[in-house]
Amino acid sequence: MERVGAARDLVLGYVRALNAIDEAMRMAIPSLERLVDVVGLVRSRRISRSGHIGSYFYKVHGAGCRFVSDNGIEVDVDFAVDGREVFDLWRLRGYGLSLPELLDVTEQEMWSAVQSLQPPLNEVRPGWFSVAK
Repeated sequence: MERVGAARDLVLGYVRALNAIDEAMRMAIPSLERLVDVVGLVRSRRISRSGHIGSYFYKVHGAGCRFVSDNGIEVDVDFAVDGREVFDLWRLRGYGLSLPELLDVTEQEMWSAVQSLQPPLNEVRPGWFSVAK
C-alpha cells in the first residue's frame, strides 16, 4: 500500500507541475489562453518548435509538448482534439524518473493510483487521463 501512496504522490506531483507550467507559459506569453496554444504558435511559426519560455525548455512533438524545468524535472503532455491536456502512464513514469529524488514505481502501482484519483482525473480513452477543471 505504501508504494501505491508513492505512485499517488507521483500523479499529484505531475498534475501540480503541469499546472505550474501552464501558469508560467501564460505569464510569459500573455496571449496564451491554454497550454495547447503553444502548439498553435509553433504551427503558425510565431515561435520555434523548441526553445526556452520563462524558466522552461520546451519541445513540441506530434500531439503534445515536453517541458523541462531549470532543475531538470520533465513533464511531457499530449493534447486532445478539444485542447485538454492528456497523459498516460509512460509520461507519469518519465516525470517520476526526472525528479531530484527519483520516484520509480511500477505500472500496476501507477494504474492503482490513477484509478483511486478518479475524480479529479478522468480517463478520456483507455490508458489516457486528463484533469477535471
